Amino acid sequence: MSMAEKEGMNMSLIMKLPQIMDESRKAFEEIMAASGAGRYVLKEYAGKGKMKDGFSENMLARGDNLHFMKFLIDEKDLLGKINLIYIDPPFFSKTHYGAEIKLRSDKVKNIPIMKQKAYKDTWEEGMEEYLRMLALRMMIIRELLSDEGCIWVHLDWHAVHYVKVLMDEIFGEKNFVNEVIWHYKSGGASKRRFARKHDTLLFYGKTEKYYFEPRKEKSYNREYKPYRFKGVKEYRDELGWYTMVNRKDVWQLDMVGRTSAERTGYVTQKPETLMERILESCTREGDLCADFFGGSGTMAAVAERMGRKWISCDIGRLATISSHKRLITAGASYCVYDEKGSESDDEEKGTIEADISLQPALASDKLLLRVELTGYRPYSLKQLPVEDKYLPVVERILEEDPLQFVAYWSVDCRYENGINKPDAYMCKSNEGIETIYETIGSDFGPVCIKVMDIFGNSALLTADL
Repeated sequence: MSMAEKEGMNMSLIMKLPQIMDESRKAFEEIMAASGAGRYVLKEYAGKGKMKDGFSENMLARGDNLHFMKFLIDEKDLLGKINLIYIDPPFFSKTHYGAEIKLRSDKVKNIPIMKQKAYKDTWEEGMEEYLRMLALRMMIIRELLSDEGCIWVHLDWHAVHYVKVLMDEIFGEKNFVNEVIWHYKSGGASKRRFARKHDTLLFYGKTEKYYFEPRKEKSYNREYKPYRFKGVKEYRDELGWYTMVNRKDVWQLDMVGRTSAERTGYVTQKPETLMERILESCTREGDLCADFFGGSGTMAAVAERMGRKWISCDIGRLATISSHKRLITAGASYCVYDEKGSESDDEEKGTIEADISLQPALASDKLLLRVELTGYRPYSLKQLPVEDKYLPVVERILEEDPLQFVAYWSVDCRYENGINKPDAYMCKSNEGIETIYETIGSDFGPVCIKVMDIFGNSALLTADL
């Protein structure tokens, strides 16, 4: 090992930050000079809402967010057009995250709880690799933001101090707006330190023109008694007297509870109340919001409900299926994209068994289309994100009750041009999943059945009528 290499190993991280920035800038310039056209392929159009040029403006993508952001610039002409970008990247926790799979079957007894792999927050080259990853992406994020836009970066104690330094460099120290503390009750405790009960969100504007609408909150008087100051309006509730003040930078909000209606099962899911506060203060109705570490789709779901347009991307299969199912249930309209050459090419080779029939409808001159899903098997058990010890259990369920693994399935009654436009979705709930779909019409083309399993694998079956 050379002297220079030894000195590099002994150099503190703070001394390496200029080098990390230089390497990230060089990679940024190379990416911006290359073409991102054709990198992502339109796979599906979900929902029946408002469309532009035949398709929704909302987008759900699975793949590398770096490639997807360049695709948005080159093919979607979104340079300088996104109003708000929220990212909840890995926290540098050095942890492997997973989710529990709990299946109940009348045909298969004693199914153990299995753990599914979600994503790894581990970095071979340590903090340097992690910071290079984030710095490069934040440089492209800055290009996507409008002049009135802002970025929110959600982190915790592991790396937020280093990321703050990088963001000062990329967005400009003068464009730093707030460090918001999200305080919650959940989490563990230790006898060797104070309990860690908060995350940190860094809020930057792209320029000094960033949009912000202050919101009010209650501020209780000392001892909950009236002040009676001249010109100060006071209010009273069951606790006592208070005034209304601009919202402060410490937010006490509960995490998503185990029995919460919004719970998806995704391991690092964030609460909708958190995103509501961000969107109501920093966006207007109709604004475009994006999340490039989409996770369970909280930002997209809240943006949909609040009348904002949205873009969500994640590289993980479990994240994508969690988001897709959540947004389908919410009645959202959006386009689904996959990165070209991704694993989805193999996943769609899974096997679907179904009974499809077309016959005259009773008391009508139309036809009755009946589709019954009877079986499903993924392309390869080796691709499933579970430990090998669970594979015999998986095999047994696939033989005896294969529909247990179906997260949702859909039917497109007029499939064309390789793009799925489902007429109906059947999603798994605590009560199970509906296996029969029927509809009446006079014009049916090729029928396409798509199955998405709980692991994020998908399969297609098409049939000419």
